[in-house]
Amino acid sequence: MAKGKYHEWLKKENLIKIKGWAMDGLSNKQIAHNIGINEDTLYTWQKKYTEFAEALKKSKEVADREVENAMHKSANGYFVEEIKEIIEKDEMGKDRKRIERNKKWIPPNATAQIFWLKNRKPKEWHDKQEHDLNHNGGININVDWGK
Repeated sequence: MAKGKYHEWLKKENLIKIKGWAMDGLSNKQIAHNIGINEDTLYTWQKKYTEFAEALKKSKEVADREVENAMHKSANGYFVEEIKEIIEKDEMGKDRKRIERNKKWIPPNATAQIFWLKNRKPKEWHDKQEHDLNHNGGININVDWGK
């Protein structure tokens, strides 16, 4: 495909490629490289062609939501179903398949919890907290918690 041929990239099959790259988490710079254009041209196309901009925007939103949901799930812990296929011999010596299902608890991930709290409640969970202890002399104390 020739460089700068935006009309080719507005075709349905190429918009599907762009959506896939966005959902895979590629940056605009990487997507521009895949198309064969520079990043500035990509931004120009986004401003100029609605269907191009929507393909990128909606696909990135879907990918972001999937990651957000996975991080939230990880922060809280969750159950997974483990499925094992067990092959056993019967009385006649024939192989018999048996499916065994078990639920396994995946415990909460502390890193995901910290990330969530630092971003959702930065005043309470930021590493560096400022406290104003204004007694007669007006002392300001900065406390650095771990940095």
